[in-house]
Order: sequence, then C-alpha cells, then structure tokens
Amino acid sequence: MDLTGLRYVVVEGPIGVGKTSLARLLGERLGAELLLEAPADNPFLARFYAEPSRYALPTQLNFLFQRADQVKHLAQLSLFQRVVVADFMLDKDPLFAELTLAEDELALYRRLYAHLQPQSPRPDLVLALQASSDTLLARVRQRGIRYEQAVGADYLVRLSDAYVRLFHRYDAAPVLFVNTDGLNFVDNPDHLDLLVQRIAQMRGSREFFNVDAIG
Repeated sequence: MDLTGLRYVVVEGPIGVGKTSLARLLGERLGAELLLEAPADNPFLARFYAEPSRYALPTQLNFLFQRADQVKHLAQLSLFQRVVVADFMLDKDPLFAELTLAEDELALYRRLYAHLQPQSPRPDLVLALQASSDTLLARVRQRGIRYEQAVGADYLVRLSDAYVRLFHRYDAAPVLFVNTDGLNFVDNPDHLDLLVQRIAQMRGSREFFNVDAIG
C-alpha cells in the first residue's frame, strides 16, 4: 500500500485499545489533519456509566449528532491537500446503539438514523485495533478518567465481540487488524515504525499485524 496515496485513515476499536493515541502518533507521522471524537463534550456520558439504562439513549443520540457533524466536511475530502486520520468511523455508531439501548429505544434510534442519513467518504484504510478484555480493563484503569472506572470486564467483552461482528461484515475499505496486547505505540517508537512498515506492505483487503510479527 502506497502511504503517500492515503487521504483518509480511520483507527477504530473498543474503549481502552489506544485508538486516539495511535491516531495522534500516526497523524504526526503522516503530517495529517486529525479528526478526533470528543467524548468530554457529551454531557450524558458520565451519567451513562453511572446509570446505563437511564442515560443510554441521550448519550447515544448526542454521539450520533456529534459524529455526523464531524464528518460533514469529509464530503469534500478529495479537495484536501493533507491526509485525514480519524479515531472513529460513523459505521460504529449503530454498534453502540445495539449494545446499550432497550428495544423501543433502539427502534427510535434507527428511525432517527435513517432520517438523518449521515454520510462519510470511504476510508482508504481502517486500522481495527484489538486487545484482550484484561488489557482493555487495565488500560482504562490506568488512564484514570473518573467516570470510566465504572466500566467492567463484561461490558468490554461484549463491546469487543460487537466490533468483531462489525468488521466481519465490513467491506467498504481495506482493513488491517492490529493486536495491541504486546504493542505500546506511545512509549516505544519502534512499534509505530513496524506498524507503518506493515501498512506499506499491505496487498490484500484484510490483513493482520500482531506481536508475533515483531519477532
């Protein structure tokens, strides 16, 4: 894969997998514009973690409108002179809705989603980050965001499984699955170098990179 030809790269994965950190580092490496989620701007998120059943719907709808607004300008991506690196893809919004909403709330969400019809350009590459639930939980605890401390292992398992299902059927762009259990892109620049090399070596539409590839 020709890195100089990349215009839109998405880094995705469950909470705690390191997608925002990697997006920042990769964006710096590629001289890219960053498109990052802003969970701190969602006024319902902390309340959702404390009372999921009560605040799931407003949390989800807030994220839906936020993400839709963020990708609006990507409709003119071909006019950009710089690559864009994002730490989310719009396709994952229904994933969280299906995971957190009650049946009647999910029906309402789907009606709103269909009415809104949010659109974003096809990525040139998706980096699908993965990690064990133990690794995810440890990273969530380590970063110390207060309201995230209510996240449990069961939720992380269900979320990881939902991402597996999402990417099992996803075929809109090439996907590089990255097992991050043994990787530390922030503290070990060599790991970022190896990932960039692996991206450059991609020839297929679905490939894998894990700690075994480091040797």
